[in-house]
Amino acid sequence: MKEDIHKYDDIINMPRHISKKHPQMSTRDRAAQFAPFAALTGHKERIVETERLTTEKKELDTCQQEIINNALQRIRQNIKNCPNVTITYFIPDSKKEGGKYITVIEHVKKIDDYENIILLSNGSKIIINDIYDIELSSI
Repeated sequence: MKEDIHKYDDIINMPRHISKKHPQMSTRDRAAQFAPFAALTGHKERIVETERLTTEKKELDTCQQEIINNALQRIRQNIKNCPNVTITYFIPDSKKEGGKYITVIEHVKKIDDYENIILLSNGSKIIINDIYDIELSSI
């Protein structure tokens, strides 16, 4: 079956009809109709969250606990001097199992035995039970 190539010659050069009832859609809005969309809202975010790695909290043996307790005792004795320390501690993840270890170098402002925290000069609070390692830089 052969198509007649001159079938639409009478309308091919006519101007496009513009409605008097409906306002003309902007080019951006027309393009948005054909843009890809996320059929599963939040799916990509969940995949990224699942891929994010966390670390298990390490249990300290009695030797490590004793080293930390001795360091804390030396800090308490010299708290007036605001000793400079390097602390590695665990921060639990708010969304899933595990967390991460952070190392900070800062001056100790206060050790609160009631709250079981160390208050640093930058305002950070570290839970004593989350400390993995502590080194005194200067006393």
